[in-house]
Amino acid sequence: MGMSTQHGDRDRTPRAKAADGSSAGKTVRGKAPQPNAKRAGTKSALKAGMRPHGKGGGRPHRRVAPVKINEGRNWMPIALFTVVVLVATSIIGYAGWSVYENGLSWSDRAKRIDGIVNWREENPNVLAADHKSGVIDYSAMPMKPPAGGNHNANWQRCQGDVYSAAIATEHAIHSMEHGAAWITYQPGLPKDQVDVLAGLVRGNDYRLMSPYEGQDTPISLQAWGYQLKVDNARDARIATFLSTLAPQAAKEQGATCSSGAIITETGTTPRDLPPPQQPQPGAGQPGGVDPDGGNHGG
Repeated sequence: MGMSTQHGDRDRTPRAKAADGSSAGKTVRGKAPQPNAKRAGTKSALKAGMRPHGKGGGRPHRRVAPVKINEGRNWMPIALFTVVVLVATSIIGYAGWSVYENGLSWSDRAKRIDGIVNWREENPNVLAADHKSGVIDYSAMPMKPPAGGNHNANWQRCQGDVYSAAIATEHAIHSMEHGAAWITYQPGLPKDQVDVLAGLVRGNDYRLMSPYEGQDTPISLQAWGYQLKVDNARDARIATFLSTLAPQAAKEQGATCSSGAIITETGTTPRDLPPPQQPQPGAGQPGGVDPDGGNHGG
């Protein structure tokens, strides 16, 4: 038993010395760790730019190269160039569109009005243009109000005239023959709607408006051979119709709305005005009568 104690003391002695950091030699089972060597390896690794080994060892990490950050790009020239290109493209596009629009005839522009009816193509036979006196029967016409046809020799004044009562169709058709656009509306159309229409007529030559009994829509627009029916006075197509067709759609190009045998009265019965008096040739003119018998001496 004493020997066991002796061997046990012999085994503990080197380990105690090694724990104290002394220069102990060998242990019973192998070599003791060498702290100084481990610290030397760590310093060498740090100098080389590598991380020291972990607890369990492992591959050393390489030094990460610094990331270069570019300075911000100057976007001002690019933005300015883009704006210039967009403006130039818009100008060129608008110029091309203007050339195209100016090259269109009034009839081409009329075709683009949504809902317009071209009676010149649909049924040109109903657009006779004979002068007839008295009441004319329009019941066989395919449109109501008529957008052309036989009419009275006298035309309704169409210098932006707003008639609050119905007028004779026979006179209104003659106005359209001269190039006027005739706006008609149902007698029960609200006043604010009538006022909007009146604002499009007053002060504009070759335009007139009046109520019309029996039409199938609140508002109808007629020019010679053309018709457009709408439900609201604020419909943008009304202004387009007026500017496109009055007086361009005239059957008698260059005819006037302001002078001649014009009618300014309301009422659905046409008036046959007597033909204007022709001035008699005076003396000294061919066919004239000399007051003193023609004896002027020799």
